[in-house]
Amino acid sequence: MDQKRLFIAIAISIAILLGFQMVVRPHLPQPPVSQAVNTTAPTGAPASAPGASQPVVPGALGADAAARQVPKQVPRVRIAGAKMAGSISLLGARIDDLVLSEYRETLEPDSPLVHLLEPRSEAQPYYVQYGWSNAPGTDARLPDNDTVWTASATTLATGKPVTLSWDNGAGLTFEVVLSVDDNYMFDVQQRVRNATGAPVSLHPWSRIRRDYKPQTSGYSVLFEGLLGVAGGTLQETTYDKAKSEGEKHAGVAFESTGASGWAGITDKYWLTALIPDQTIAAKTLFQYVGQGSDAYQVGYTTEAPQTIAPGANASLASHLFAGAKLVALLDKYEADFSIPHFDKAVDFGWFYFLTKPIFFALDWLNGILGNFGLAILVFTVCVKTLFFPLANYSYRSMSRMKLLAPKMQSLRELYKDDSPRLQKETMGLYKAEKVNPASGCLPMLVQIPVFFSLYKVILITIEMRQAPFFGWIKDLSQVDQTNVFNLFGLIPFDPSTLTPYLHLGAWPLIMGLTMYLQQKMNPPPPDPVQAKVFQFMPLIFMFMLANFPAGLVIYWSWNNTLSVAQQWLIQRRTSLPKPNLART
Repeated sequence: MDQKRLFIAIAISIAILLGFQMVVRPHLPQPPVSQAVNTTAPTGAPASAPGASQPVVPGALGADAAARQVPKQVPRVRIAGAKMAGSISLLGARIDDLVLSEYRETLEPDSPLVHLLEPRSEAQPYYVQYGWSNAPGTDARLPDNDTVWTASATTLATGKPVTLSWDNGAGLTFEVVLSVDDNYMFDVQQRVRNATGAPVSLHPWSRIRRDYKPQTSGYSVLFEGLLGVAGGTLQETTYDKAKSEGEKHAGVAFESTGASGWAGITDKYWLTALIPDQTIAAKTLFQYVGQGSDAYQVGYTTEAPQTIAPGANASLASHLFAGAKLVALLDKYEADFSIPHFDKAVDFGWFYFLTKPIFFALDWLNGILGNFGLAILVFTVCVKTLFFPLANYSYRSMSRMKLLAPKMQSLRELYKDDSPRLQKETMGLYKAEKVNPASGCLPMLVQIPVFFSLYKVILITIEMRQAPFFGWIKDLSQVDQTNVFNLFGLIPFDPSTLTPYLHLGAWPLIMGLTMYLQQKMNPPPPDPVQAKVFQFMPLIFMFMLANFPAGLVIYWSWNNTLSVAQQWLIQRRTSLPKPNLART
């Protein structure tokens, strides 16, 4: 029975790893590509020709059919933040041109900076807009996509806010006051001044619009698309789901009403998110618009209208995040602005309780050591220390199993024609010698959650993006780019273009070697066929991990090395009394 449990445990371990490989195999890390970025230079030359599109608000989607006819040259306000640059279009009051100054698309020093937002006149429109819609019974003239706003200054910078204003010519003045901090957070004030002789009721709204479907990373363990928190619950809608649900429900893929929350569109490393006033009930909408090309929108509109009395003013405060998903920064904003679960913009997944602490541990170690690769090595030592009692018991049991090999062979020869008796005698031997054959699986089973959580951390966190190790590893979040099949670059040919299985870097080779050494220190399965199969496991895992992030392969290699050292020491100290082979 214990032998069956051993094989079952081994089968489960292998099935988990193979299943994990099958899930991520089609989407394994490739050389870096830009995530929701473009290399179009920021626009900024003034012009006054308006577009011909109709206003679009979150509550009632209109048609942006003439989006591509929006002129490239429009009046603009320059954005000069500490970590961002770009401009705001005064045509339609859109934040539609944003470059992240500290991030480049690739490791090349002259690589273009990450361009997050793009004007409607360009190939991949992605922008943020604020406006108002009339409440029932109100017919005020409102700003729309054709409106040319007036700016109070030519540049928006930290400590230098800008007010965009527009007078409707009928007694109403609309203002959007923008300021920006030292990172990626905008403060937004939507104001209305009523100089008419009658009250006016309006619904302020805000929206993030992406008029194309971006190329996602494609990882099943990483979410990219429309997301937010509504009713205290994280809501995630992929682009495909937004399209299918939107086609069924008049463009609406998700809808919720209430106070407190946030919503936006996320890429692997970048986020654009609306953070409304957390005390005012608003309707949240995730929407899809198909007008010859895919368009996706996340927006808010106040549930109750603002009523502005004659001679009075009304204001609505909110925030806009547009930048890199730095974990510590998201945590800080969550605390400062009481944004519920804002840190979940980083997809820590179901193992949040384990994945985020592992990230904090690696980030802290990196702050001390100055290298995420070294942080992974030290973290592995800490994990091995934490599970030392369990591993120590396991390795001692395996060492005793190895010493029992001659005894086991004698029993197999003695009862080769009596399987039930062989099974009984084998179990009796295990019991007499206090050996648990299933204990050898415990270290592997324990490290699977750590392995998966570490994989998530390396894959999803921007802190690990383009983080170097030593030697040829320039980015721990990408695969080892060396390849034994072209003699590590001596042959000017990439065999992986023929098949991805012809990619095997130096670190996966090291991992395979360490796994082979560890396997040689363990007792072989009693079944000769199973023993033969197990001999191929290092080779199988070597190719399996060849296209995983280099940081994960380094972790596995170092973990195997520590296990080999630990087993060697234990085996030297483990001994059994001389076996009594005269068992009948």
